[in-house]
Amino acid sequence: MNIFSGNNLGKSFNDEPLFESISIGINEGERIGIIGRNGAGKTTLLRIIAGMIAPDEGTMAFNKEMTMEYLEQVPDMHGKNTAMQEVLQGKGNVQAMLERHADLCSELAHNDSDELQEELAELGKQLDAVAGWDIETEARTLLQRLGVPDELQQIDTLSGGLQKRVAIAKVLLSDPDLLILDEPTNHLDADSVQWLQDFLQKRTKALLLITHDRYFLDAVSNKIVELEFNKVTTYPGNYEEYLVQKEANVAIQEATNEHIRSKLRTELEWLQRGVKARRTKQKSRVDWIQDMQASPKSVEIREVEIEVGDRFLGSRVIETGNLTAKVGDKLLFTDFTWYAKRTDRIGIIGPNGSGKSTLLRILAGHRKPDDGWIRHGQTVQIGYFSQEIEDLDSSLSVLGAVREIAEYIDTGEGRDRYISAPELLDRFLFPRKRQKDKVGNLSGGEKRRLALLRILMRNPNVLLLDEPTNDLDLPTLSVLEEYLQHFKGCLVTVSHDRSFLDKTVNTIFAFEKTHIKEYPGNYSHYLEKKEQKVASMPKEASPQPETQKKAKPKSSSKSGLSYKEQKEFEGLEGEIESLEVEIQELEQQMQDEGENYEKVQMIGQNLVEKQQELNAKFERWSELGEKQLSS
Repeated sequence: MNIFSGNNLGKSFNDEPLFESISIGINEGERIGIIGRNGAGKTTLLRIIAGMIAPDEGTMAFNKEMTMEYLEQVPDMHGKNTAMQEVLQGKGNVQAMLERHADLCSELAHNDSDELQEELAELGKQLDAVAGWDIETEARTLLQRLGVPDELQQIDTLSGGLQKRVAIAKVLLSDPDLLILDEPTNHLDADSVQWLQDFLQKRTKALLLITHDRYFLDAVSNKIVELEFNKVTTYPGNYEEYLVQKEANVAIQEATNEHIRSKLRTELEWLQRGVKARRTKQKSRVDWIQDMQASPKSVEIREVEIEVGDRFLGSRVIETGNLTAKVGDKLLFTDFTWYAKRTDRIGIIGPNGSGKSTLLRILAGHRKPDDGWIRHGQTVQIGYFSQEIEDLDSSLSVLGAVREIAEYIDTGEGRDRYISAPELLDRFLFPRKRQKDKVGNLSGGEKRRLALLRILMRNPNVLLLDEPTNDLDLPTLSVLEEYLQHFKGCLVTVSHDRSFLDKTVNTIFAFEKTHIKEYPGNYSHYLEKKEQKVASMPKEASPQPETQKKAKPKSSSKSGLSYKEQKEFEGLEGEIESLEVEIQELEQQMQDEGENYEKVQMIGQNLVEKQQELNAKFERWSELGEKQLSS
């Protein structure tokens, strides 16, 4: 059953179109992830769907029998409510019934009328039907699992991160037919993200979300909608399947475009040989060339380019001894000693409020420790990227914000080693027209991207990043990861983004109670160590079963190929040869069908599919070959 549908939707901002003539809808049970670059209009689209703003053009149709709840990036809540009161508003109708039930019980103590007794009995049946008696227990459980420490704390005294957690608990408790989530993982620690991921995977109702967490997106979605070039494209499947389909589409487009460019160059060379030749050319051929020249060219998919110089970093980087930090009377961490190396890639994880950001601020020199000591090497140049963007002046233009740092940077290499501020902004996907805009008009992700550029322009050799993935779009995130993989200095990052940590760090600092424990490897290695620790606990109590468990795979293991595998291995060689011949024939067909654009596209699609099939068969052939050699 359809929950909503939007047809021919359009919306502009500052006379610039965000999207035009797009259509989108969702059915029961669908779980759609919306992706796109910062500033593409993802949040605007969600707000239109949620009925918070109207589109400039197009229509929205809602199924009135269905319910929906929308979690904003920055939730607006009643500041005087306690956390529990705010969450219970997610089931406002049930809460009203409970309050009426309490009132009736109070009234019956003084007035035992039949009418009140009947109302109380009927209300009891209604509460039974909706499991209303357990609503407070459910709300309390949600708050605990999301890491809200005090359910009676007033909303306006909570941090922004804790307010977001309360808001998540509220929409989860409401259990609508359609749950709309805008960056739900921001401000959550890794354990809370995992819990929310598991919760949403078990939930069977419709989901529409924006998230930069690729593991999360991959786990909870069964359809991807990409907002790109003012249009939407729908891809069935999760994020991994989207990547496969996207790669195939790009390969087809590139093959088609290259073929058309090659054909067009040849035809233009012929056409430009002289007036006589042009006069004798068939009119249809001339018309075809003109059509090719006039046809809309595919839009270039630009990526952020991060190119800055390398600053020398000596052997002494950051050294700490017995660091201790407190907030009021609460001890965050103690006895932290660390001698940083130039090659360190540190990921910091732990529950919210454990002191991760505090540690980063101490390392950056923005806060003094309550005990212990810290010193920086003489060559250290720190780039500190905080969660809250505090040093961006909203009244400045985008270009002015960059020129505050420098007019140009020196990459230290190449003929074009000096990059000007406008060129830098262009590489960070702020086109010249956009550079004149005020910083205050940028989206949250664009502000984060600009703040990141300002830090990198200072050419740091030590990077301290506090939740750098928040509000960054997936393309920018991917390029940042690539930059960090080649960064020649020391990196320390606080992050709940498991994919980001897997790609960028080689050591995990985990906050465990009031101590910081070091785990070699990335986040996945850390999880393996934790699982091994849990798995080892019963071994001490019952060593015999564990011994038997280890022995079993050895006794049942088998080397070499089975009869069926041997037959498959022999057949694969012929199949691979046949596919290679087919691919050569398809490539020749693309050359022969130069003037038939639709035919070229069809052949290109077939060509990509055959290449994928060839790769799969070759991988299987290699796998069986290795197994045969090991026998």
